Amino acid sequence: MKRHLRGGLIMLLACLAVTGMRAGNSAHIGYLYPAGGLKGTTFEITAGGQYLKGATNAFVSGSGVEVSILSHIMPLTNQERQKIREGMREQQKALKDKKSSPQKMPKSMQMEDWPDDLRDLDFSKLGLADLSAVKKMLYDPKRQPNAQIAEMVKLSVSIAADAALGTREIRLLTRNGLSNPIALNVDPFQECHEREPNEKEGTNVRTLPAVLNGQVMPGDVDKFRFRAKKGQKIVASVRARSLIPYLADAVPGWFQAVLVLHDAEGKELAFVDDYRFDPDPVLRYEIQKDGEYELLIRDSIYRGREDFVYRIVLGQLPFVESIFPLGARVGESPRVALHGWNLPVSHAVLNLKKRGAGFHNVQVPKLGRGANRVACALDTFKELMEREPNNSSRVAQSVTLPLTVNGRIGSPGDSDVFSFEGRKGQKVSAEVLARRLNSPVDSILKLTDAKGNEIAVNDDYKDPAAGLTTHHADSRLMATLPATGRYYVHMGDTQGDGGVTHGYRLRISWPRPDFKLRLVPSSISLHSGETVKLSVVAIRRDGFDGDIDLALEKTVPGFILSGSRIPAGSDRIPVTLTAPRDFPSDPMPLRMFGLATIGDRKVKRPAVPAEDMMQAFLWRHLVPAEQLMITHLPRKWKRPPLKLDSDVPVELAPGGTVEIAFRSAARHVEKNLELDASDAPEGLTVKAVKPVAGGADVVLEADAQKLKPGEQGNLVLEAFGWREAKDKQGKVTGKKRRIPLGTVPAIPYKITAK
Repeated sequence: MKRHLRGGLIMLLACLAVTGMRAGNSAHIGYLYPAGGLKGTTFEITAGGQYLKGATNAFVSGSGVEVSILSHIMPLTNQERQKIREGMREQQKALKDKKSSPQKMPKSMQMEDWPDDLRDLDFSKLGLADLSAVKKMLYDPKRQPNAQIAEMVKLSVSIAADAALGTREIRLLTRNGLSNPIALNVDPFQECHEREPNEKEGTNVRTLPAVLNGQVMPGDVDKFRFRAKKGQKIVASVRARSLIPYLADAVPGWFQAVLVLHDAEGKELAFVDDYRFDPDPVLRYEIQKDGEYELLIRDSIYRGREDFVYRIVLGQLPFVESIFPLGARVGESPRVALHGWNLPVSHAVLNLKKRGAGFHNVQVPKLGRGANRVACALDTFKELMEREPNNSSRVAQSVTLPLTVNGRIGSPGDSDVFSFEGRKGQKVSAEVLARRLNSPVDSILKLTDAKGNEIAVNDDYKDPAAGLTTHHADSRLMATLPATGRYYVHMGDTQGDGGVTHGYRLRISWPRPDFKLRLVPSSISLHSGETVKLSVVAIRRDGFDGDIDLALEKTVPGFILSGSRIPAGSDRIPVTLTAPRDFPSDPMPLRMFGLATIGDRKVKRPAVPAEDMMQAFLWRHLVPAEQLMITHLPRKWKRPPLKLDSDVPVELAPGGTVEIAFRSAARHVEKNLELDASDAPEGLTVKAVKPVAGGADVVLEADAQKLKPGEQGNLVLEAFGWREAKDKQGKVTGKKRRIPLGTVPAIPYKITAK
């Protein structure tokens, strides 16, 4: 079957799988296909998702990429599905009665000419082979229809010739607001798209380097054929999990791609199913003779779905496997040694002078087009290079704190030991940066005294800020020194591995209390005057446990942030954002930050926008986004349902109640007003709601067994009312339906002693 026919039938099947959508839900993009393109070109892509009806525009981060909406395909209703089944049966019967051989589909009915929503499909112009293919796809037991990717929006994408290479974020604007962001790649090479069926013949790749695009369906094996010459060092680098980090309903939680390279006779030459600890595999192979080769990609256990999207960068391209050192001091541009494939230089200087402390992904100069980015880190402490031999306390490398050591587990079984002078009662903190910088080191840290007594040890430290990491293999410890004397920090690899790629950065210092912030979600859609709930996560470091005050940058005036303090000891709180009566209609960035006093320092940290993504039905990860985007929903002025008229924080004792007053901007308050507590701690409940003139009084109750003095946080209330239900003719049925009225601005609370 031709590619355009198969592609259309896939869309038809997705439409058949779901009956409709619920109004009022957030727009969601599950995948893009293809997930990128060549700069200087215009092409079409499909966004698969849910609640995308009414998509009017698309927004891409950065500059040089323009996107326009072409069409929207909704899931079919049950009646429409039945109509299609009947049409198939009638055409099958008609073709058999005529006893004529099946004809290929007329050119006039090829997929590009079919209606976008497929509802007016003329089965009378399809042959038996086409009908058989439709039936096979409709009733394929291996397929797993998913409502979250059933809708489709076709987009036209234009990338300027001078657009910067790399990954962008694209969001769709629908009648339900902004969607989540999803990755869109801008690349410098020709694009090649799989042509089905390609399980036997494969898709021809005319020139290298190229970017290969495809979607793996259940049981699918995609093949690409290319020519190569003896001596070429071919690199095939997959982007799959990097495009869609987590799948909520798939185990292990992403498309686990496998790459296999065959020669012209079908002999397997290379096989990879990951790259170190990264699920996206990278295949490297030196060609032994001129000829044709075949690259195969599939899922490791032959799963598949429309969101199993991939891009493979294929060619004799530079690929950096490691750099050393893995970072530098803030304000410096380190000269690093390079290790990898097809590298024209052995060393390079990374331009990091204008970068601040933290993690950075940078392009290595002088490597040419298509080279992968490398991860590095900057810090404020002095830098020191590890010096061998130092694999035991007897020959430990003496250091003076605080500092960052740049080291390498140079061979299997190697370990590095560093010694320093400490005083009794002094606190020491040590942290490894390796796995978070794409090093294969699986570190273990140990702190001992001069007699070899173990003071502290740590294997794995889970860093909530590393939202794309699922195996947290870096180590971190903090300890109080029991006596004055010499101490030893032992650094090793738990797997006993080592080599030129096994670099690390080891910070040894006094505790450095600090924090990071994550803000969920990264797309906010609201009406004039409306209040929405957000979640802020505080990632505390080195013992910092104080208050953090949140605030908005003054880039967009009029927005009100309620519940803007993360109390001491809290790691996650709900807050609310209330829109002004008038604000721009086009989506725009909004920035939030946190302020805290740490010792004698005033510390300001950005609240990094993130998506709270589920992996494999269970685990959750905060995946950072480039920016927080907010958009104005085009409706009339919407007053907040209630406004707090009591002092904050609201205080109540365990086992007690408190009555708080609200005022309403509405002409009257719902007689049957209900308030549900959202994100409330267990034991804090709404006991009663009493409508009064101009507002309402709300009684909160604290459970004596579940709440303890000192607990603090924010209470977010959702308001509901009741309306008489009516039938299709507009007559009252006698039943009532619950109507959401909006979110009440966050109420800070504090549990006090009796």
